[in-house]
Amino acid sequence: MCGIIGILGENSAVKAFNALKKLDYRGYDSWGIASKEKNEITLFKQTGKLPEILPVKFNSNVSIAHTRWATHGSVTEFNAHPHISSNKKIAAVHNGIIENFEELKESLKEQNYEFYSETDSEVIPNLVQFYMEFEKKDFITAVIRALSKLEGNYAVLFMHEDFNGIIAAKNGSPLVCGIGENEFFFASDVPAFLSHTKKAVYLNDLELAVASNNKIHFFDLKKNKEIQKETKIIEWNLEQAEKGNYAHFMIKEIYEQPETIKLALEQPKEKINEAIELINKAETVFLIGCGTSFNASLTGAYFFSELTKIKAFAFNASEFSALKNSINEKSLIIALTQSGETADLIDAVKFAKEKKSKIISIVNVMGSSITQLSDLNLMMNAGPEICVLSTKSFSSQLTILLLLASAVAGKTSEVKKIILNAANYITELIPIAEKKAEKIAEELKNAESILVIGRKEFYPLAMESALKIKEVSYIHAEGYAGGELKHGPIALIEKDFPVIVLSSEKTRVNTLSNAHEIKSRGAKIIGIDSIENKLFNEFIEVKEFSYANALVSIIPVQLLAYYLALEKGFEPDKPRNLAKSVTVR
Repeated sequence: MCGIIGILGENSAVKAFNALKKLDYRGYDSWGIASKEKNEITLFKQTGKLPEILPVKFNSNVSIAHTRWATHGSVTEFNAHPHISSNKKIAAVHNGIIENFEELKESLKEQNYEFYSETDSEVIPNLVQFYMEFEKKDFITAVIRALSKLEGNYAVLFMHEDFNGIIAAKNGSPLVCGIGENEFFFASDVPAFLSHTKKAVYLNDLELAVASNNKIHFFDLKKNKEIQKETKIIEWNLEQAEKGNYAHFMIKEIYEQPETIKLALEQPKEKINEAIELINKAETVFLIGCGTSFNASLTGAYFFSELTKIKAFAFNASEFSALKNSINEKSLIIALTQSGETADLIDAVKFAKEKKSKIISIVNVMGSSITQLSDLNLMMNAGPEICVLSTKSFSSQLTILLLLASAVAGKTSEVKKIILNAANYITELIPIAEKKAEKIAEELKNAESILVIGRKEFYPLAMESALKIKEVSYIHAEGYAGGELKHGPIALIEKDFPVIVLSSEKTRVNTLSNAHEIKSRGAKIIGIDSIENKLFNEFIEVKEFSYANALVSIIPVQLLAYYLALEKGFEPDKPRNLAKSVTVR
C-alpha cells in the first residue's frame, strides 16, 4: 500500500524524495526520510502530503524513505517511517504487517528498549539492535536473525550508521531493485526509479539483498546461501508514468485504453496454447479477483458461458477459502490483479496451491508475488497504471479473458478482429462520450445515490460502473442485475433518482422493461446503448461489438465518474482512504 524507496548513490536524499513523489499514488497520510551523514543517521518526518521540495538538506549517498498509510497507530510524526532503534544507530522502513509485534515489543521492553510509536514496524530496527548487542552479530547477520523472528508480511529496508549501504528483504510485500550506473535503488514499484534506470531485479519472498561498495549480493533466506538473480529490462518508458498534457492520470489512462486493449491481445501463442490445455483439463475453472478485478472475473465467467461449455465461476478472492471442500487438483484458478501484490488474492492463490490446483494469472506487473506463485502468467501489457482507480487494467483484463474464452471455443481469429474493431472505435468514442459525461456529471453532482443496472455481462459491468462512481466521487452507487430490481432495490426509487441503464441488442427487451418500471416511479434514466429510447432522460450512444460490447460500454461510465469527481472538487487520482496496491488484509 505505502511507498518505499532506498537509494545508494550520489545525491541520494533528493533522489529518494523525488522517488516518493512517483509513489504517492499508492496512498499515504505521512512520510519520512533517513540519511546517513558522517556516520550518523538523521531523520526527517512529517504528516500530510509531500511538499514541493525536500524541506531539509542532506549530503549523503545512503537514504531510505517512506510514505505511510496508517494501520497500527494514528497519523503522527512518531508513527511515520523511518523508524530508528533505541541506540539511534539503525533505521528501517517497512511495508506490511508484523503479526507478532506485540510479543516482540514486550520482550524488547523487558531488555530496556525504548519505543516511541504505536506501530508494528518499530520492533524491526530494535530487534536488529538486540542481535548486534546481545549476540554480538554483525549488521547483516543481525538483520537475518531479526527477519527470522517476524511473523507476517514485510518489505523492509535497513541502514546502519557504520555500514555504507542498504539491506533489503521481502516476504509477501512488493520490492524491486533497480540497477543504475554506480547506484542502486530499492522500491515498492518501478516508477520510483524509472527516470534513472530500466534495469530491475525482482526479489522473491524470503530473499535478501545487500548493496554496498558499488556491488549488490542476493541471498535466499530459506536456504541460507547466496544466489544469482536475473536482471530484467523494464519495457515501460518514463512518459507512460507521467501525466503529460493530461490534467490527471485517470483521464490519461482512460484515453490510453484503445492502445492497451491492443497490447493485451498480443499474447505469445505458446502461452495461449498452454492456457487452453490447462482450461480443458480442468473440471472447474474459478476466476478470482478483488474490487475491479473481481468485476472483470465475473464478466469473464459470462464470456466462458457464452462461448464455451467450460464450467467457469467467479468468486471474490477475499472469500475464496470458504470453498475449502470445492477446490482440488482438478480445479483451475484464473487470478486477476493489476499489481500482483493484492494480499487477499495472494492468500487465495496460496490456498488453491495447497489444494494442488493449477494457477493462471492475468497480471500487469512482471516479477510480482502473484507471478511467482502461478503456473502460467499472462501479462496485461498495460504499462504503469498510476491512478488509484483501475480503468485501463479493467479493459485489459476483459480483453485477455475474452481472448481465452474464444481460444477455447476455436474462435480466436473472429473474436480478435471484433476486439480490434472495438478498440479502434473507442478512440472515436472517448471525446464524444467525454462531452456528454461532463454535462451529465454537472446534472448529477448533488445526487446522494446512483443506481446502475444491466443484464448478462452488463450486470458485472453495472457493478464496476457503480464502483468507479463511489470510489472517486464518494456518491453512494450500487450496481444490480436488472431482474433484481423488483426483489428489493426498486424501493429506493423516487422522483429524479438517477439510474444508469446499460443495454445492448441481446439484453435490450428485458432491460428496458426494468427501465419502464423505474421510470414510472419518477427515476431519471441515463441510457448507454446503441439505440436511443424515449425512456432515457440522457443518452450516450455506443456501437455494438458482439462479444466485446462490455469493452465499449464501460467507457462512458469511467468518464462520468471522472467528471463527477471534478464537479465535486475531489482529486480523481488519489481518492480518500484508498490505495493502489492493497498489500494488507
